[in-house]
Amino acid sequence: MSTRRTVLVTGATGNVGRHVVDRLLELGADVRALVREPGAARLPADVGVAGGDLTRPDTLDAALAGVDSVFLVWPGLSTAAAPATVERLSEHARRVVYLSAMGGRDGERPVGFWGEIEGLIERTELESTFLRASGFAANTLGWAEQIRTRGVVRWPYGHARRSLIHEKDLAAVAALALTEDRHVGAAYTLTGPEAVSQQEQVRLIGTAIDRDLRWQEQPRAEAREFLLAAWGDQAFVDMALDGWAAMVDAPELVTTTVEQVTGVPARTFRQWALDHAADFR
Repeated sequence: MSTRRTVLVTGATGNVGRHVVDRLLELGADVRALVREPGAARLPADVGVAGGDLTRPDTLDAALAGVDSVFLVWPGLSTAAAPATVERLSEHARRVVYLSAMGGRDGERPVGFWGEIEGLIERTELESTFLRASGFAANTLGWAEQIRTRGVVRWPYGHARRSLIHEKDLAAVAALALTEDRHVGAAYTLTGPEAVSQQEQVRLIGTAIDRDLRWQEQPRAEAREFLLAAWGDQAFVDMALDGWAAMVDAPELVTTTVEQVTGVPARTFRQWALDHAADFR
C-alpha cells in the first residue's frame, strides 16, 4: 500500500469477514468493523468496532465517517434496503469490494440479489471490485451436526461436483482489492483449485477427523421442504437445487484467479477439512 487506508469491514464476525480483518491488519490498514452488537464482536483489540445495520442505512453514518474502502457482504436475501444503503456508502467511501457470487459462465453477472447489488454499485461513482465466488467450503459446516451425531450426511445430489473455495482465499483476494489500485473495475471469478463431488467432500471430512462417514442420498422433494423451512425463499431454493442437479453432469467452473491475484494457489477442500476438523468432532 502506498498510503495507510481506513477500511470498513461488514460481516466482520462471519466466516469470511474475520479473515478479511486479519489480512488487512497484516497489510497495515486501519480496520473498522460494522457489527449489529458491538459488545459481542470479539475482534482483535486494534480493530475499531462500530454499531450499525446494513438493512437500516440511517444507522451507518458514524461507521462510515472517514472510511476509504468498504468490504461489503449483503445480509440475507431481501434487497429492499440495498439502494439506499449503496447510496449511503457512495456518499462516504471511495471504493467498495463486494462479495458476490459466480455467474453461469466465467465473467457472467450472477442472477438474484448478487447481480442486483452489483448493478446498484455500478450506478454510483464508487471504485468497485466484485468477488464472484463459487460455493463456500464453509457451507459444509451445515453437515456438522449430522456428522457428529450419526456419522452420516443425508443431502441431495451426492455426485454434484463443486469447486468450493476456502474462506481464507476469499479474504486474501479481498484484502488486496481493498488496498491496491490495480483491482479497481475487476470482477474476479474465484473458486477452489478442483471440482470435488459432495460425496467426496464427506469422505475428506471423515479423513480429517479419522472417522468413516457415509453419504445418504436425500430425495429432492425432501431436501426442498427442508430448505424452504431454512431459507424461506422458494425461488432461491429451486435455483440452488437446480444448480446442484446441473453439477452432476457439468462440474462447477474451476479458475486459477486466486493464484493470479495473490501469487499463492487456492487451498484444496482437503486442506479446508483439516483446518476445520475440530468443528466436525
